[in-house]
This record gives sequence, structure tokens and C-alpha cells, in this order.
Amino acid sequence: IKRGGQQKKDAVARHAELWGLRKQKYDWLSNNDLDATEWRELVPKSEFYLFVPRTDKGLDVYERWPHVPEIFVVNSTGIKTHRDHFVFDFDCEALKRRIRQFRDRNLTDDFVRGALKLKDTGDWKMSERRKKVEEDVDWEDKIVKCLYRPFDMRWVFYHYHAIDRGRLEVMRHMLAGENVALITPKQHKDEFGAFTTETIGVHKSVAAYDTNYYFPLYLYPNADRDDLFAQHEPAERRPNLNPKAVAALAQAYGVAPSPEEIFHYVYAVLYAPAYREKYAEFLRMDFPRVPFTSDVRLFGQLVALGERLTALHLLTSAELDPPTCRFEVEGDSRIGKGKSAGLRYEAKEQCVYINATQYFAPVAETVWSYQVGGYQVCEKWLKDRQERRLDLDDIRTYCRIVTALGRTLVIQTEIDALYPGVEKNVVAIPGHTSEVESGSPPIGSTRRRTRRT
Repeated sequence: IKRGGQQKKDAVARHAELWGLRKQKYDWLSNNDLDATEWRELVPKSEFYLFVPRTDKGLDVYERWPHVPEIFVVNSTGIKTHRDHFVFDFDCEALKRRIRQFRDRNLTDDFVRGALKLKDTGDWKMSERRKKVEEDVDWEDKIVKCLYRPFDMRWVFYHYHAIDRGRLEVMRHMLAGENVALITPKQHKDEFGAFTTETIGVHKSVAAYDTNYYFPLYLYPNADRDDLFAQHEPAERRPNLNPKAVAALAQAYGVAPSPEEIFHYVYAVLYAPAYREKYAEFLRMDFPRVPFTSDVRLFGQLVALGERLTALHLLTSAELDPPTCRFEVEGDSRIGKGKSAGLRYEAKEQCVYINATQYFAPVAETVWSYQVGGYQVCEKWLKDRQERRLDLDDIRTYCRIVTALGRTLVIQTEIDALYPGVEKNVVAIPGHTSEVESGSPPIGSTRRRTRRT
């Protein structure tokens, strides 16, 4: 940089910001210049080189731990249909009727386009896709359960010619047999979120404003492959785990933990409020990193809590029976559209009203306000069903969601009491990216810095 005819060798990055109303900003800009600005000097660092201030306290320790894709290797974003109104429904039979209409060649393309509100895009031509779906005699098998939002399961027509991005490289493992997946975003703007599912899911099931990723616990062999290399694939499902991570844990604990134990441990750590608060700045920028305690007893305690959380969030836990809340007062069970139609929360009464008279109670304010990835779960679930009637299964599900969130808050407190011990001595997971780049060996490791390959 040349300034005043002299060469300046080292550039300096500075940052300033101004908050307020537009007029106030314009007035300030009119009356000030660069020299009058209170600049803050920045020192951008690897790997993101951010040109905004950030707190690096704890970063050197945090970057020694493997991030989630280095633990669960195969992953992808959730599915993107680009036409949710067409392929999703709360009612399986209603979705089937819609797909039958789409397949009916007695109906013109113009009629179907208008009736189903479908538009052609650069990659998706409705007339061509109708023919492909019509040719599929097993189309009903493509209607499956899908996680749409936290605790919100819906039916989806998961067909290659009906959606744009099916993420089959991961979702096929969720459809092939018994499985579970961790869901977490790579980046987020609002509140960090993690969740779990036994089904396929969409790209915003956990992150309200960002894309989330799915990390299946198991990988199934591809039954559709019939090429030269298919016979060399494992005949049974195999864990989607980094062998180096499993080996390091086996050495630390004296025995290799099961895939489920590793999954539940990770889930527990991601739900530790102390962890989320301490590393909030770093969680916004990249996949979460997970410290594995070298204390086998502590590992087991967190596994047990993570297992309980997983069952609660899948709504399969025995702790949900009986639920902690009830649905009160007879009526048509129709959810009102907004507060004017009665949809509201009354904190003093601890009641969630779905219309002028009917409500769920008791619902603690902490449960009502609980968020997963920016979604206020209890409110979001009901708002997405405005003007619909709740059937008995819906009512039972909502009561179980309320119960699950209440239990989650209790378990998070238990995890928080244990979490400080996790970071006291952490297992070294060899070979992960940040270990090589940071130049600092993991806790408990005596290896020298190696070149990244």
C-alpha cells in the first residue's frame, strides 16, 4: 500500500460498525470521516479469516477436537423438494389423492398445473415428470414419513421425479433399515440446534434460517447396484464412524464403545448448555467440535443421558407415559388462525390455547419458550397446523412433545453438572484437520506436528 509516496509493507485490517436508525447513520456519515472513526484492529486467522471482531478465547482448545463430519463421515444436507406444497401432507390419503391426480393422463397438463399449483423450472418440466411418475407402478411405496420440523413428522412423496434434491447418498441409509441420524447445522444465525431422527428429513428441520446436515449412524449396502464392485461391498450395515476415532476411544477405555454409545455421547455433549454457551461464537461458523473425555465412567454417564435424550426426541421414550399435560374442554379441536382466533399461551394459567376454549395444560413457560435451532417448538408445531382439526393422534403427540421438552430441560441440567469434567482430560483423536493445522497437539498426545495430506 502506498501512502504519501512511501511504501507500506504490512496491511492492517480494521473494523467499525454503527447501529441505529437510518437517519442517524446518514447524519453521522455526513459529519465524520475515516480519521474520526473509532476503528478496531483485526487479526484474521485461519481457517475463516473473518473480517469482523470475534472472541478467540478457548479457540486453541476447541480446535483440537474433531468436528462432527470427522466422527460420522458420510453426511449431506436434508432433502430440498422446491415444491413442498405438492409433495408434503399431514394426511397420507390426501397426499395419495394428489399424486393420483398428477399421474392421471386423462387430465391435461394445464389443468394439473393449475390445480396443483406447479411451475416449470430450468431442471423440472412438469409434463416430462408426469410421464415418469405415471410409469412407476410402485409409486405408493415412495410415500414415506419425513421429519419436517422438530417433532413434526409429515408424509412426503419421496420420488426422484417429484423433488429436486433427494440427497439419496445419505437418505437411502435411513430408508434401508433401522437407523438413526444426528442433525446439526454447519452454520447458524440464531440459536444452535441439534436433533435426531429415524427417518429422512428436510434441509431446515432443525435450522430455522440455515441449512442442516444429516449424519446417519449406520450405512447400508446398496442393493440396487449390479456392477463389478458391488460384490466387494459389505453385506451387512456398517457404522458410519471414523475408524481412527473408534480406535482412539477403544485405547482410552480398554474396550471399543458401541456405535450407539458414541452417538449418544455426542448427542449429550451437544445438549450441554455450558458447552453451547462457552463455544457459541465458534458454533455459529462451522460444524460443532466434540471433546471425548478420557474418563470411562464419565463417558458412560453422558452416554446414558444422551440415550434418554435421543429416545425423548424420537418420542419413543417410556418417560413420556403418562404425559405431563392434558387436553382440556370439549369442542371441535380446530386450531384457530392466530391470536384473534384464540391461538395463544397464557403464562399465569400455564395453558396453551388452540382456540377460544380448548387448551393444553399444564405447560410451563420454559417449555413453551424452548427452542431447537431457532424454532420455538410448541408454538411452531401448532402454527403450522392453523385451521386444521387435531385428531386423537395429534393431541397425544402434542402432549408427548410438551413432556419431552420438560424432561429435556431436566436432563440438560444433569449434563451441565457433568460437562466440566469432560474437558479436564480429552482423548486425542488422531488425524483430524484442525489438529494438523493448529500446530497444537491434542490433550494427552505426544505426537509432533505433521504435514497435512
